Amino acid sequence: MTIQIKVPQLPDSVSDATIATWYKKPGEAIKKDENLVDLETDKVVLEVPAPEDGVLESVAKGEGDTVLADEVIGVFKPGAASEAAAPAVAPEVSAPDAQSDSTLSPAVRRLVSEHDIDPKLLKGSGKGAKITKEDVMALVNEGGSQAKSAPHVKAPAVVDAPLGDRAEKRVPMTRMRARIAERLLDVNNNTAMLTTFNEVNMAPVMALRTKYKEQFEKSHGVKLGFMSFFTKACCEALKRFPSVNASIDGSDIVYHGFCDVGIAVSTDRGLVVPVLRNTENMSMADIESQIREYALKGRNNKLTMDDMTGGTFTITNGGVFGSLLSTPIINSPQSAILGMHAIKERPIAENGEVVIRPMMNLALSYDHRIVDGKDSVSFLVAIKELLEDPSRIILGV
Repeated sequence: MTIQIKVPQLPDSVSDATIATWYKKPGEAIKKDENLVDLETDKVVLEVPAPEDGVLESVAKGEGDTVLADEVIGVFKPGAASEAAAPAVAPEVSAPDAQSDSTLSPAVRRLVSEHDIDPKLLKGSGKGAKITKEDVMALVNEGGSQAKSAPHVKAPAVVDAPLGDRAEKRVPMTRMRARIAERLLDVNNNTAMLTTFNEVNMAPVMALRTKYKEQFEKSHGVKLGFMSFFTKACCEALKRFPSVNASIDGSDIVYHGFCDVGIAVSTDRGLVVPVLRNTENMSMADIESQIREYALKGRNNKLTMDDMTGGTFTITNGGVFGSLLSTPIINSPQSAILGMHAIKERPIAENGEVVIRPMMNLALSYDHRIVDGKDSVSFLVAIKELLEDPSRIILGV
């Protein structure tokens, strides 16, 4: 008895997926709920777990292939873990230089596939007569046309061009990266985007955070960061300026009576924006807990479509990477995005005197089709005033 491994149902806005990584090879044992394969879509990475203990019998679709919902991508044999302990057939190798394609390292296998080489004709110069990349290139440079094997259909995922000190690497763009590029270009082409700037003295927030951070962590089990202050300040400012919390739908303007704030999170696969819902009703501890959860899920590629759907406003923090000033791009169909930056001590004029203060540059990019210049500037000033007197965030004044 075998079980077909199928692509799970995809979200409504996603038509297909790409097989990113197979974690098991045919014949290898796997335990129940252990991840078999990662499927990459335009927005998230989906995991397909093993239905029970058993063995991956065969793979119908390889890494890089495009698949549809409910498509069969492999066959699973349950209850066969013991059989996988010993190989069914022990292949005999008559000579150390006659290595099979499966025993080659991934880098060598890519070169063999790229140049259409029969691995049995290669002589290994590595440890234990193992075939190296240099062995493959030596055969190619000798003009080994007779070393060609049967045609391969699948192209290599990564190609290293041997150009000495000027090597190049060609890597296919991931589905998520391609989708990010498409959306960002679309925003630039289809919105009247402008950016306004201001600066905020972070000394009051930093003093409040230093005073209560230990007590906050003991009470709520999460660290007190700057993001909760900014999120609450944005919520209060969004209430005062509804156009910044609105979006355009065709010829209509949709004013949202809630604050769903997206927090941009950088992951290995690209920038994602999970959404904090109804932040106007969340405490600072709730906000910090939710952000921490999203950060962990983002690092482990566990974010779901529900986590990233919707949002009426976005905050991005380039300061964690050292950025001093930037012009963030709007997260369509939203009308604005707030950019935070690094906190740096610098001299400013205060009550007629020059003093040193920890200052942060703020940037608000907005869609001028829906947000007027007066509202955008006033919105950013409101955030500045709330952060420079954090008690106003609590009092809502």
